[in-house]
Amino acid sequence: MKSHLSLLLIIPLFLFSFDAIAQDKLLGKIDFPNSGAEAAQADFTEGVKFLHNFEYGDAARAFRRAQEKDADFVMAYYGEAKSHNHPIWMQQDRVAAMAILSKLGETVEERQKKATTQREKDLLMSLEVLYGNTEEAKNLSKEERDDLYMEFMKELHEKYPDDHEITAFYGLSILGTAHEGRDFAIYMEAAAELFDVWNANKEHPGAAHYLIHSFDDPVHAPLGLPMAKAYSEIAPAAAHAQHMTSHIFLALGMWEETIDANIVARDVQQTRQKELGENLTVCGHYTWWLQYGYLQTGEEEKARQVLLKCYDRIQKEPTGGEKWHFSVMRGHFIVDSESWVEVAEWTADYDEGNRAGQNYFFTSALAAIKMGNLEKAHQNLDKLKEVPESPDRNIQMNQIKSLLLIEEGKNEQGLQLLKETAVAESELPIDFGPPTIVKPSYELLGDVLLDMNKYEEAIAAYEKQLERTPKRRRSVLGKEKAKGLASR
Repeated sequence: MKSHLSLLLIIPLFLFSFDAIAQDKLLGKIDFPNSGAEAAQADFTEGVKFLHNFEYGDAARAFRRAQEKDADFVMAYYGEAKSHNHPIWMQQDRVAAMAILSKLGETVEERQKKATTQREKDLLMSLEVLYGNTEEAKNLSKEERDDLYMEFMKELHEKYPDDHEITAFYGLSILGTAHEGRDFAIYMEAAAELFDVWNANKEHPGAAHYLIHSFDDPVHAPLGLPMAKAYSEIAPAAAHAQHMTSHIFLALGMWEETIDANIVARDVQQTRQKELGENLTVCGHYTWWLQYGYLQTGEEEKARQVLLKCYDRIQKEPTGGEKWHFSVMRGHFIVDSESWVEVAEWTADYDEGNRAGQNYFFTSALAAIKMGNLEKAHQNLDKLKEVPESPDRNIQMNQIKSLLLIEEGKNEQGLQLLKETAVAESELPIDFGPPTIVKPSYELLGDVLLDMNKYEEAIAAYEKQLERTPKRRRSVLGKEKAKGLASR
């Protein structure tokens, strides 16, 4: 396998203590004017860069260091409070954010008095809107506050059109309003604003990062390739920056680059966790993408080793996130290797009512069908029914139901349900990353049609899947097999 050496060769540059080398050269380049003390500037700037790179824990630590050096540094409290809002991930901890803002004062008015410039008052007010403290924002849901915050940031952008930090955070606020999943209109609106920052500063971590998010789907990914190629060098000390490049690579089916990016991301993350005395993440976002990359290049043994480390963690005291990742990683491994018998080797306990077990039960049901154990398939389908309802769950349930109908000899009924299921999945927003529905529906439809000797229909199904998941290995192999059989 070819190696993306430009990524792998930079690993030694950041296997160091974060206090040892100036972060200016390791997290990107920004300019954020403020009224804080000179002694606190480096920490504050580092905090803002970490915010742009979605390294929220390190951002909060940097802002607290700035506060220690200047207790009246309003923007340092602003930054720490902002670290508890995670756009795109659709996460927010309002209680934690308000505990920080309250250090400046108990009311909006008291906090406004602490800011010494109008720009800082305006930025601080943006958080009052975001966290529901203004008259207009009170009693609104998080989603409604996200929309209101975006409108406020738009006003700030119009007021300070040449301010790159305000523009970047405005672009991010637009992305943060896509509450129903990827919306091309929203994402392109964000990109239009972010390009101004990118064109002026090719080292701005936020511009590169948020543009990658704007373009990380198969249709628009070519537009994000320049940012993906640049971002790893813009912020080599940020694990998330290293990973983010693979959002574009994966959307384009660039598997070797996807693998290399997530090796680097994993290693940077684990180095930082060692410094902080934290448990190493062996069952998380970057390892999930890494394993998926290996499966797409056919390197099943490497994928197995990634899954094995995750499995070892699951046998101890895993977090909910670790259990979710094991469930989806197990699913990808079994589905993409088609090693159905191995489903019995990767076992764990899941509460039927917990979303983390969704892919666990689905994969177990699918493997049981493949091995002719319909009773076990029904048992896992029943467990899947107990998982909280979602479009993904409904699709996976219908996939299993359609296969069971076919196994019962009800071919037309089962095939019709599977075709409807494939259409339903195609209408969902595209995942930015490995498919969370571990056996994509059009690919499954292609497999079924192939088994029924309906080769032309199978080819069409695989082609539809490849539009959604370019160069996905199982769809490519299925299409090639169907074409070969159709030509006989």
